[in-house]
Amino acid sequence: MSGLLDGKRLVITGVISESSIAMAVARLAQEQGAEIVLTAYGRPTLVRRLARRLPVEPPVVDLDVTDPGHLATLADRLSAHVDGLDGVLHSVAYAPANCLDGGFLDAPWDDVATALHTSTFSLKALATACRPLLRPGASIVGLDFDASRVWPGYDWMGVAKAGLEACARYLARDLGPEGVRVNLVAAGPLRTLAARSIGGDGPAFEKEWSARAPLGWDPADAVPVARTCLGLLSDWFPATTGEIVHADGGHHMTAA
Repeated sequence: MSGLLDGKRLVITGVISESSIAMAVARLAQEQGAEIVLTAYGRPTLVRRLARRLPVEPPVVDLDVTDPGHLATLADRLSAHVDGLDGVLHSVAYAPANCLDGGFLDAPWDDVATALHTSTFSLKALATACRPLLRPGASIVGLDFDASRVWPGYDWMGVAKAGLEACARYLARDLGPEGVRVNLVAAGPLRTLAARSIGGDGPAFEKEWSARAPLGWDPADAVPVARTCLGLLSDWFPATTGEIVHADGGHHMTAA
């Protein structure tokens, strides 16, 4: 029985823990027939240890998406493991603590710039770094959190996500003639390392989200979001680009 991603070669960023969305995508992608390469930032030993827990241990390449040197050599370093790419998962976001949890009015530009560089500009940077390897029909998928409204504690990360949404649309426009699709998946709140860095009343937020989402919501289960990513990374959305696909139990469409 063939898999959804048979023969596909993917690069997956953002694997940092068992609970990460990227880890769920990596596992499901392999189960669906993909060959994957992981990237590691700052803690390559940890990522390599997580890689060994996957069905097939994938190669790991170092990547700081804010480092021009890393980006300039990424295609060559990936080429040591794959002869082309059919998909890229952008699962990268970071904001200094004073940009979150009530710090919107006081965060200095240098810290805001870090948040925007890492969480927004990095989508364009990663796409162009991988561009020499991208095949016609390739898919770039980024992870989003609904930027159409404000959220408790999200502050400058919310601004960064709004920028990410605009960046994805412009990338979709410019890479479309090359046959490359660019889409985002707006996930509901999940108990990832990134989420734990944001303050506020997490349990209350999760409870409210689950109560309002018509399909319900389990913040401990990243698989529904990962499956949405896999769908977009597959060939089953050949005419979809510049889109934000919500994987949030339907919360986004309900009235406040």
